Amino acid sequence: MADKLIIVESPAKANTIKKFLGGNTKVIASMGHIRDLPKSKMGIDIEHDFEPEYINIRGKGDLIKSLKKEAATAKKVYLATDPDREGEAIAWHLAHILGIDENDDVRVTFNEITKGAVKEAIQKPRKIDKHLTNAQQARRVLDRIVGYKISPVLWKKVRRGLSAGRVQSVAVKLIVDREEEIEKFIPEEYWNIYAYLLEETSKKTFEAKFYGKDNKKQELHKQEEVEEVLKQIQNAKYIIQEVKKGEKKRTPAPPFTTSTMQQEASRKLGFTLKKTMSVAQGLYEGVKIPDKGAVGLITYMRTDSTRISEVARDAAKIHILKTYGEEYYNNRYYKTGKDAQDAHEAIRPTYIEITPDEIKDSLTNDQYKLYKLIYNRFIASQMSNAIFDTMNVTIDASRLYF
Repeated sequence: MADKLIIVESPAKANTIKKFLGGNTKVIASMGHIRDLPKSKMGIDIEHDFEPEYINIRGKGDLIKSLKKEAATAKKVYLATDPDREGEAIAWHLAHILGIDENDDVRVTFNEITKGAVKEAIQKPRKIDKHLTNAQQARRVLDRIVGYKISPVLWKKVRRGLSAGRVQSVAVKLIVDREEEIEKFIPEEYWNIYAYLLEETSKKTFEAKFYGKDNKKQELHKQEEVEEVLKQIQNAKYIIQEVKKGEKKRTPAPPFTTSTMQQEASRKLGFTLKKTMSVAQGLYEGVKIPDKGAVGLITYMRTDSTRISEVARDAAKIHILKTYGEEYYNNRYYKTGKDAQDAHEAIRPTYIEITPDEIKDSLTNDQYKLYKLIYNRFIASQMSNAIFDTMNVTIDASRLYF
């Protein structure tokens, strides 16, 4: 008989949490959802307040029996599924199946899977949040209604097998609206002139863009105007008239939110959104590292906040001062957007001392690439501005300027 039984979604998360908890504590996985709407019918009573009809997911009978047996013999059960709507809903369904009163303090959540975060969460269990479970149910019900109502129309009008959903259907409408805007757009003719010039001493070429006449900016909208300029500069000498040197500063980007992480992983790594979230989930739940066991490497990967904890801020400061020096450190706070829920911290490494290159051999190639992206973005977010030298050169060619 276990004193404490902790139920999480995945075996990877269970393995990472197990090593933090001594004593007679058992950690097991529900393998995701255990109840859902039936596949064979709508499963929603539209006439009676959109009441959903839940059934146990096919193939999970043995798992449910095992969960019931473990829960019956444990002195205390904690539901430690992910800290979001979906995780709250899984906890609510587990409570229902295991006969746990949803008003009992059984729900524990943590933003990062570290010893401190897990132990603190277990000291402060709470009730299941009905607002979050209702939000997940509303989303699931909407998915089902839209999918079941629109998909048959698609099969009839376009082709069988296509699916329509709560998000896809709206996205298609936005694309259609945008396409209509594009079709209505009347393009305006616009020309640029570039001169490729040779620097006599170094024999290097560089590009100069036409600016205007008598130091006044001139836009070129017709081919005749372009030909007039070309005629004037045909035999011109290009004389450097002025050189302005300056400095440009660039502020580092804030730590990742889910959205910015997906964008950067797509742009820099060529990852799809689905792949990014799958790899991030693995980094969050835990990766086996020699001499350390399973380690959760990043904070929770579903967030719209750029906020970071003071503990993480202090760890970043120590790392930057030690690795780069004082002039590279800048204690920065980032404003989270006014529409953000700000329920979780930004995505950041949980242990600053575990650098990507140090654990490269323990990670898959994809995990290494994404962890490095997250790690570097977070460290950079607490550093000084990047400083660039700039040079602006004005070139005179027969009173026409480049």
